[in-house]
Amino acid sequence: MSKRVGKTTRRRVAAIAMAGALLGAAVTATAGPVQAAAPNIIVNGGFEDGLSGWFVNNGNSTDGATLSPTTDAYAGSGAVLVTDRKTTGSGPMQDLSGKVQAGKTYAVTARVKYENPNSPATKQFFATMHYGGATYTNVGTVTVARGQWGLIQGTFTIPASQSVATARLFIETPWTSDPGSAPDTHLMDFKVDDVSVTEFVPSTTIEALGKNPGEGNPLISHKFGADGNAFVHDGRVYIYMTNDTQEYKPGPTGVSSTNTYASINTITVISSDDLMNWVDHGEIPVAGPNGVARYANNSWAPAMESKVVDGKEKFFLYFANNGGGSGVIVGDSPIGPWHDERGNLLITSATPGASNGINWLFDPGVFIDDDGQGYLVFGGGGDDGTRSAENTNHPKSTRVIRLGDDMISTQGSAEVIDAPLVFEAGHLFKRDGKYYYSYSSNFGFGGPIDPNGPPTGAIAYLMADSPMGPWTPETYKGVIFRNPGTYFGAGGNNHQSVFKLGDQYYFTYHAQTLNSRITGGATQGFRSPHLAKLDFNADGTIKEVRGDYKGVEQIRDLDPYRVIEAETIAWQQGIATKKIDGGSEEFGAQAPNLVVHDIDNGDWTSLAKVDFGAEGATGVTAKVRPLATGGKIEVRLDGRTSPVVATIPVDAPLGEWTKPTARLDGVTGVHDVYFTYAGPDGADLFEVDSWSFEAASSPEVALTVTASSRCIGSSAYVAVTAVNDSGVPATITLTTPYGSKTVADVAPGKQAYQSFNTRAGNIDAGTVTVKATATIDGKQVTSSYDAGYAAASCR
Repeated sequence: MSKRVGKTTRRRVAAIAMAGALLGAAVTATAGPVQAAAPNIIVNGGFEDGLSGWFVNNGNSTDGATLSPTTDAYAGSGAVLVTDRKTTGSGPMQDLSGKVQAGKTYAVTARVKYENPNSPATKQFFATMHYGGATYTNVGTVTVARGQWGLIQGTFTIPASQSVATARLFIETPWTSDPGSAPDTHLMDFKVDDVSVTEFVPSTTIEALGKNPGEGNPLISHKFGADGNAFVHDGRVYIYMTNDTQEYKPGPTGVSSTNTYASINTITVISSDDLMNWVDHGEIPVAGPNGVARYANNSWAPAMESKVVDGKEKFFLYFANNGGGSGVIVGDSPIGPWHDERGNLLITSATPGASNGINWLFDPGVFIDDDGQGYLVFGGGGDDGTRSAENTNHPKSTRVIRLGDDMISTQGSAEVIDAPLVFEAGHLFKRDGKYYYSYSSNFGFGGPIDPNGPPTGAIAYLMADSPMGPWTPETYKGVIFRNPGTYFGAGGNNHQSVFKLGDQYYFTYHAQTLNSRITGGATQGFRSPHLAKLDFNADGTIKEVRGDYKGVEQIRDLDPYRVIEAETIAWQQGIATKKIDGGSEEFGAQAPNLVVHDIDNGDWTSLAKVDFGAEGATGVTAKVRPLATGGKIEVRLDGRTSPVVATIPVDAPLGEWTKPTARLDGVTGVHDVYFTYAGPDGADLFEVDSWSFEAASSPEVALTVTASSRCIGSSAYVAVTAVNDSGVPATITLTTPYGSKTVADVAPGKQAYQSFNTRAGNIDAGTVTVKATATIDGKQVTSSYDAGYAAASCR
């Protein structure tokens, strides 16, 4: 902290030695990172009310100046002119007593300008806090050129022991003991505008370029996600992840404290059908007071499967309630809605076979065999404190148990998995009649590590002829993936899953690559999802996977002639996503709807390998909500600095959703598409909900769609019929508020039909959506139709 001492000496204890230096040992004052919006503590900071709230700094008897309103403002119609200064500290001041608190962090900004031709070509200005007496602290600074507006900015923390009973903020130039000896240098007139002091609320928006164009890893770069578990449904892979972003709290320097996992109670979901363009489906509120499973505190290391139970397909999301147990919630689709069917944890110390030898009852891994029988692997830890070779190499801390037909209960007793050096992250899958149990090895419990087993912190695996094993050291086959630190420099824990899409197997893992790119190399435990191909030897053993940024190849081009959620992203920089009310245009009324937000000038998103076809696209439409005037979206091909091929004006009334369109000319073939966002600096420009492109010729899958409500007993049903009126077979998806049904290869003239049980006696009138996809003239075409149904009263 810098201080001023008695008013007779008026000398700084610590002198400013260089332009831009900020004083303070106990207080850190830096140009802070982007922060979330917070109320301005300063009254009349833009001087639009004249001098209301302002007076001349009077901390010392020698201070004095004249404040006058001026119309020469940085913004708006007013600013303040400071003249006749007696000391360097004689500037405009405002009383913040009762508005700021000790121990809290604040951000300060102000605009300043001086014009005296006899003054130096550049001059340093400060925003300074006076806490009473001789306690002064410079909290923001700028060195500005004569005749230009400069921006004072800084972030500062008031020490917890500091009295703020007389806290005041003022603007000054560097202190000198005899300013009158060179008044043009030290006492020049200056102007001030747009002063703000706000409590520092750091934004979790990631501004760094976390994924370079062309790279496949990490899968997403606008948020974190760990322990990725993949689930394939209808040709799309969904990845469910521990939401590390909940622990991401960047401070004034932009660096977060270490991830402790303690507050994580939501699961992040992303999906893709091409493995390069990933849709952000947001977070599932699993645990905690606002979660589906309110009996749980945390949700880590998810696992997903689906099964038809009582004639209806259900989706089962298993999660770890920290180390104390594992639970399950049930969904109507891979992305919800979600509900609780148990009311308590599925795996606890009371689960048969789970009470001995397990430190942690977490990391559930689910698997359903071809006969419909479900299995759950779980457990971890195993350090018994003996530091023995046996305990280190054979802790026997994980288990496998059969699941009930309902997938939310267990059958029989859990059996021990004796995997060498086992620690956590159990996962079970099947290939060509063989069962694979993969896991993360431990980091050593103090005993000697068997060189015939896996290295520490790696993903290893066993092979057996049954999901129940027996899983013994003799079934150990080797290493799939070494610790992420082997490939990316930053180590940490290890977690994986395996899935098959098409004819190829893939391997998910996590690494701290995004975390490292944000900080320039340091990591705090924030993990990101990655993909790699998984290949096998002729005998069924697995070829070792290597981690890299390249990832996997895009397996199909993206079809632009449909609604595309804007949160479908290959690469991006500077944006964030958030959930808004209503359903998704692309994924249905019951799916969560996210938008791209926190968009600043220069931010961008992109789509990889968009196939516009031989005929090409004639237009592009964005569903946007303007938040500032002067915004626009520039469309570019194959690079974020490539020439602009279309400009979408975002000029509707502020706060209202609109669908502006721009013309495209000659855009054919396959291209990466970049949406670059432009507008006034410092403004939150707009939100984007979706994209769509108009084809030069727009074939349509013709349908006749009808919907009706009816009663069967005391239950209301919604019946939907879609007749294929086109000349080619079509895949038709019927979507209602009460579920959805997909019927493949509906022949011309034939129909897709489904009756949906609402499980209610009375329903309101509503709307169904029917989508049909077909290949017309060699091109995949998707058309969408809506149909209404009447209210029904069955009781």
